Amino acid sequence: MADKKSILYLFAILFVKIGLAQSATGLKLDSLFTILDANSQAMGSMAISKNGEIVYTKVIGHSLYKPDKKIRANERTKYRIGSISKVFTAVIVFQLIEEGKITLGSTLENYFPQLPNAEKIAVGNLLNHTSGIPNVKKINARQRPRTQKEMLKIISQKKGWTLPGAGSSYSNSNFLLLGYMIEKITGKPFSDVLNERIVSKIGLTDTYFGQRTRIENNESFSYRRKVEWRVQRQTNLSIPGASAGIVSTPSDLVKFIEALFSQKLVSQGSLDKMKTISNEEYGMGLFLFKLDNKKAYGHPGGIDRFESVVAYFPEDSLAIAYCSNGQVYPVKDIVISSLNIYFGKKYSIPEFKPATIKNVKLKRYEGTYTNNQYPMTITVYRDKKILVAKPAEYPSPFELYPVSVNTFRCDEINVVVEFDLANNQMKLTREGRVLNLTKQN
Repeated sequence: MADKKSILYLFAILFVKIGLAQSATGLKLDSLFTILDANSQAMGSMAISKNGEIVYTKVIGHSLYKPDKKIRANERTKYRIGSISKVFTAVIVFQLIEEGKITLGSTLENYFPQLPNAEKIAVGNLLNHTSGIPNVKKINARQRPRTQKEMLKIISQKKGWTLPGAGSSYSNSNFLLLGYMIEKITGKPFSDVLNERIVSKIGLTDTYFGQRTRIENNESFSYRRKVEWRVQRQTNLSIPGASAGIVSTPSDLVKFIEALFSQKLVSQGSLDKMKTISNEEYGMGLFLFKLDNKKAYGHPGGIDRFESVVAYFPEDSLAIAYCSNGQVYPVKDIVISSLNIYFGKKYSIPEFKPATIKNVKLKRYEGTYTNNQYPMTITVYRDKKILVAKPAEYPSPFELYPVSVNTFRCDEINVVVEFDLANNQMKLTREGRVLNLTKQN
């Protein structure tokens, strides 16, 4: 029979795990996600941990959404985490540095001499995005796998190369190359190195380098809402590689970043380098986030309409992760609202009570609007009973939800759209910035 101290200890652990969920804070968090779910504003999963123990989790939406079949997501549902993968890759690089197998000053000429400036670009430049290597964001036929040789050719032929150290510019190419270097140094596929050096080492259960999505493995598809949620095409993860190819869950992500800040993966010296921000923008694998007077380190991620973020607040020993496979209401606002609730700050639960505008009256907003200063062209038209706006440089339109007569909102990109019919004007407002466009037809 267990002694009294053991029983009390078990109760204490249980209280830590469920206490927040049953507290006023937990109920407020629940109310946020409930209204997002009820109004089809988001699909995703969140985890919050304190002192290494998960104190709150919430899952909304579906991992599979079809007219004839829908599967609700759960806490073990896995999401593509996009550029959060860069933190994992940076950790492996610093492990190799600590083992003397590479240095921050090691240049690309020993690994990829065919690349421009290979003799000048160092590992440190790749880690903090000061390499001058252009970003590879869009690629034709992205469902098709690519070899390392093919990707190196794409990178080398990309326009926009600059000298390393001249400035910082975020580039997926940097961490794709770091992944290739890891494979050359270890003689193993990146997926195996990831598992050996991080996943198995700290006991992650749902993290690995992704393949094509398999619903039977509790992996989620990504969606874009257009009246209903519509499944999005998948990028073959051989294209982003180590820069954005990992699959995980919020629970694994908070465990990972806690292990990183507890020196279970790299030394304090290496962690300090990862946190050091160059040009007030990027660290070596980590971003600096600020919430009022609080500082956190982490990384956002996005791929194929998946959006994710992980952050750690050192002074509060708090980790938060949110993975989304469908967004209308912005992920940034969901995470900030959640943190404000947790820290007892002012917050507001969003309301989704759109004004009703008859379809026939939506016609008056249709047309092509331009601003020649930037330049920008946006075409506004009706799609069934919904008004949509399509910027010329975007492949698909954004839905506009009526707030009042002549005023709409686009939660997807956090923009308020106001039409001035008398003057043929459309005003876009985002985070206090305003852009005016003039109707051309």
